[in-house]
Amino acid sequence: MNHTPRKRFGQNFLEDASVIDRIVGAVAPGRSDRVVEIGPGLGALTRPLLERLDELHVVELDRDLVATLAERLGHPAGLVIHQADALDFDFASLAADGPIRVVGNLPYNISTPLLFHLLDQAESIRDMHFMLQKEVVDRICAAPGGKTWGRLGVMTQLRADATHLFTVPPGAFRPPPKVDSAIVRIVPRAQSEADRAALPQLERVVRAAFSQRRKTLRNTLKGIVDSDGFAAAGIDPGRRAETLTLDDFRALAASAGPA
Repeated sequence: MNHTPRKRFGQNFLEDASVIDRIVGAVAPGRSDRVVEIGPGLGALTRPLLERLDELHVVELDRDLVATLAERLGHPAGLVIHQADALDFDFASLAADGPIRVVGNLPYNISTPLLFHLLDQAESIRDMHFMLQKEVVDRICAAPGGKTWGRLGVMTQLRADATHLFTVPPGAFRPPPKVDSAIVRIVPRAQSEADRAALPQLERVVRAAFSQRRKTLRNTLKGIVDSDGFAAAGIDPGRRAETLTLDDFRALAASAGPA
């Protein structure tokens, strides 16, 4: 049952057994955990996860892979397959009995929008372990003040704790990607009603602030935060977005005008 990787689905299949073992070890699934794997592909990670779980849900877009996955794995009783686009999938629907754990080797071409889609359902998620392009993981885990600090890191870290676990070389995949990959652990934090209510305004401010990185906040946030707003937030409008901390962005969002 050979399968040719499809570029339009961003398919790079993980094959290195030592890397697979490290990922499963990092996830450390308990027998009764509710785990969801995004993009099981040929089942390289699916198989060892199933050995440790009573039930595993997988979300796969490629119909050809869906058609052969159960047979490839020996028709395990605990495998539940969802043929769906993860970008549209309602992960919260699987969390009726408690928070889910999400894992996967994510297609690099949709990793950022997919992460935001999952964070929008963070109340239903216990943790996430993903294989991503290393550059993306560096941005997710970045600290203020550097070139990797941007919208992705800010909006992730406002809602979750992110940890770069280890790097994976291109040779671990078929076909090998042209870049290094990395495993990241993302653990959502509990959000108050006020935290959730503030997110749309935070997204608006963060997106605008990083829209032109070389410009000052006075220019990027024009029409969003006025001089009184900067004063109330205690932020110098001559600064650039990459210098701001999470608390700085919270202060600016609280001082911003209505959308």
